[in-house]
Amino acid sequence: MRIGFVIYGSLDTLSGGYLYDRKLVEYLRAQRDTVEVISLPWRNYAAHLADNLWFRIPPSSVIASRAFSPTTPVLAPGASEQSPLSEKLDIVIQDELNHPSLLSANKHPHPHPIISLVHHLRCSEPRPKWQNTFYRAIEKKYLQSVDGFIFNSQTTQRVVNGLLGGSKPDIIAYPPTDRFGEAISENEIIERAKSPELRILFLGNVIERKGLHTLLDALAVGQNDILSYRLDIVGSLFTDPTFARAVKEKVAVSGLSSTVHFHGALDREPLIEKLKAAHVLVVPSSYEGFGIAYLEGMGFGLPAIGTTAGAAAEVIADGVDGFLVSPGDARELADRLRVLAEKREVLIRMSLAARERYLRQPKWEQTAGQIREFLQKQIAAFTV
Repeated sequence: MRIGFVIYGSLDTLSGGYLYDRKLVEYLRAQRDTVEVISLPWRNYAAHLADNLWFRIPPSSVIASRAFSPTTPVLAPGASEQSPLSEKLDIVIQDELNHPSLLSANKHPHPHPIISLVHHLRCSEPRPKWQNTFYRAIEKKYLQSVDGFIFNSQTTQRVVNGLLGGSKPDIIAYPPTDRFGEAISENEIIERAKSPELRILFLGNVIERKGLHTLLDALAVGQNDILSYRLDIVGSLFTDPTFARAVKEKVAVSGLSSTVHFHGALDREPLIEKLKAAHVLVVPSSYEGFGIAYLEGMGFGLPAIGTTAGAAAEVIADGVDGFLVSPGDARELADRLRVLAEKREVLIRMSLAARERYLRQPKWEQTAGQIREFLQKQIAAFTV
C-alpha cells in the first residue's frame, strides 16, 4: 500500500498519541508499505483553521521532501495540476488532532479513502460550554468528511458515533503498550514493596488535562496521613509552560519541594528506571481517550490511579489493579494513596494484579496487523 499520514509536527513528539502514530508508521513500513508523512506546523487553533485557505493534499514528490506551512508550495517544481495525489497514494490516514486544518482538504469527492485515527475528541475535554459547543461543530464537520475511523478505545468510538448520530467503517485498535518488552517478575514486585517510602510516579506531559495539580493537592491535604512518600514527575514542561510554572509554584507554597521532583520528558532507559523504581502510577486526568501510560506502568507492576472520566475504566479495574477516582477530587485521591502507603499487602496484591492485566493486553504486532487489514479492505471497497 501507498499511504499518506497527516500529523502536526514530528512523529518523535513524546506523548501517547504520537507514540501510537509512530509505532503504526513503523509497522506499516516494516510490511513494505510506503508511508509518506505529511507534517503541518503546530500553531494555535485559529491558525489551524486558516490552513483551510491554502492546504490541499499535495503530490507525494513534495510530501517526501518537506513539511508544510502556508509558504510551502503545494506542487513540487515541474509537477502539474494534472498529477494528483490519487495517482500516488492508495489511502490517507489523518490524526484527528489535525481536524481544524483539514475541512477543505477533505471536500468530496475523495480521490482515495480518508481514514481518521481518533485518540479523543477535543470537545470531550473539560472547558467552558460555549467553547466546546464551537469545537463540537468543527469536529462534527470534520468527522463527517472522512470515510472511516481507527479508534483507540470503545469510549472514543461511542463518543464519535454519538456526535455523528451513526457509524462509518471502523476498527477499535488499542494502543501499543509493549514497547518496553516483558513484564518485570513477581519477585521484583514483592521485594520493591518492602521500601517504607511510597514512590509515586506521574507520567504525562505537564498540562492541565493530565491532572497533576489534583495529585499535588492530594499530597498537600494528605501530608499528615502519608508519612513517607516521593513523587517523580516525568513529562514535558514545555507543552504548556504557563501551567508548568503554576504547578512548580504550587509545589513550593505547599511545602512539597523536598518530596516532589520534576524530571522533564524521559524516554527509553531513563524512563524504564523510573518505572522500575515506582510503586504506583498516578495520572488523574480530567479526560483520557485511552491512557497508554496506565498499561505501560502495569508492565512494571504499578497499580494505576486514573479517573472515572473518559476511557481509563477500560484499562483500570477499580480496587483490583488500580483505583478510579472522581476528576479533581484531591481528598479521594489522598485516601487511595494512604491505603497503598499503609497496607503493603494491598499494594502487593494490586501490583501483581496490574502485572496480570498487562499480560492480558494484545501485543502491538497483532493489533497493527488488524489495522493493516482494515486499511486494505477500505481500499478494496472504495469507489470515487
